[in-house]
Amino acid sequence: MKASTVRRVGGRVAALFASLLIALSLAFLLGRLSGDPTATILGPMAPEEQREALRQELGLDLPLVVQYVNYLKGVFTGDLGQSLQFYQSNTSMIADRLPFTLQLVAAGMALAVLVGVPLGVLAATREGTWWDRGASTLALLGQSVPVFWFGMMLVALFAVNLGWLPAGQSGTPRHLILPALTMSVYPMAHIARLTRASMSEALAEPYIDSARARGLSRRRVVWRHAFKNSMMPILTIVVLQTGILLSGAVAVEYVYSWPGLGQLALQAIQFRDFPLVQAIVVFGALTFVMLNLFVDVIHSVVDPRVR
Repeated sequence: MKASTVRRVGGRVAALFASLLIALSLAFLLGRLSGDPTATILGPMAPEEQREALRQELGLDLPLVVQYVNYLKGVFTGDLGQSLQFYQSNTSMIADRLPFTLQLVAAGMALAVLVGVPLGVLAATREGTWWDRGASTLALLGQSVPVFWFGMMLVALFAVNLGWLPAGQSGTPRHLILPALTMSVYPMAHIARLTRASMSEALAEPYIDSARARGLSRRRVVWRHAFKNSMMPILTIVVLQTGILLSGAVAVEYVYSWPGLGQLALQAIQFRDFPLVQAIVVFGALTFVMLNLFVDVIHSVVDPRVR
């Protein structure tokens, strides 16, 4: 391996590690600034002696620096602590809720890619026409509409008025339709806009004119030549959007009472269960860092210029 490659990989890993450390530190500080959890656990009428005993039991009486060092030790040894609200291991609780969030994110991203990519290609290949304006307007609306509002409108229409689909909870594939549709709106619009920009740039390249001059069909020029060379930015945004959805599905899960990580995070924040909040933040930060690393590896494999 070349020295330049080693330096580049080392620099990238160091940057990802620094990002992870910043996320972990912010989670720790925000947890401590959210207030005294003993007031929530014991209630406002609990005597001060009882609160002090609980603070000692939770390690909250230690200096802040010592708490921070213990917290980092736990994270890097795989010990994410125990929930103050549920009295269970945070790791096992995240493992229990993760399949629901993965199910929702997978369905939402699949929908976003299946609609967003063709929409972007359609806009790019018919640039300046009504198809282009219509697709671009839809993409802009998708990025502008608040997710929680869109989710509530879907519930009002398809669950309350028409009665076609369940309004919330999980259990059957029908329960997944509305949350997945809501989840897909923003990434779908983002993917459509990026696909249009990448395809427009690719279609203006000289090799496209050369392919047309050789008599290749329009479909082959678009999908075999232009789209193939536009895939990297599209793939990058799909992976990064997946990470964002995995760590930020709170609004969708709240609207549909979906029992995933977002719902768990919301319960933890309401109870000031900072060990659980920290554990969820750690999971989200690790997921995002690993997906960024995955994107870098794909770039290195596909494009030799970045090796």
